[in-house]
Amino acid sequence: MIYVTISENFSSSVPEEAVITAARAALQTRHVKEDEVDLTIVFDDDARIQELNQQFSGINAPTDVLSFPANVIDPETGRLYLGDIIISVPRAEVQAVEAGLKVEEELTILVVHGVLHLLGFDHYTDVDKMKMWATQKNILAELGIASDKLPE
Repeated sequence: MIYVTISENFSSSVPEEAVITAARAALQTRHVKEDEVDLTIVFDDDARIQELNQQFSGINAPTDVLSFPANVIDPETGRLYLGDIIISVPRAEVQAVEAGLKVEEELTILVVHGVLHLLGFDHYTDVDKMKMWATQKNILAELGIASDKLPE
């Protein structure tokens, strides 16, 4: 199951069904069925994501998306808990304007990126980055988003 938590300040800014669709599309690239796994996507502000970025990455700055892979079996459900994704809505809004996209499209990009990280993709080496970017580009094309702007 895909759990979505939207900070009260952004409840009207985040299209919940669109982000769930984006997460499902990313899961399908690895033939992962939504009813076999759980993950959480949180939409919050720059302050919260900066706090988490500092705590877990040692970087005292906000960012657009953070992923926290868990890959543990939930004892209550018996399903694999993939992890958590935190997305900064204000950062997504700014990036959407900069890239000439709708905010919904930018949020979709960030959700796909975050889910791919939970699925084991990364972009620390050039080879891994090429694989992740190609996968991400294909998913976004399926979702009707053609963009060369990808989260780092």
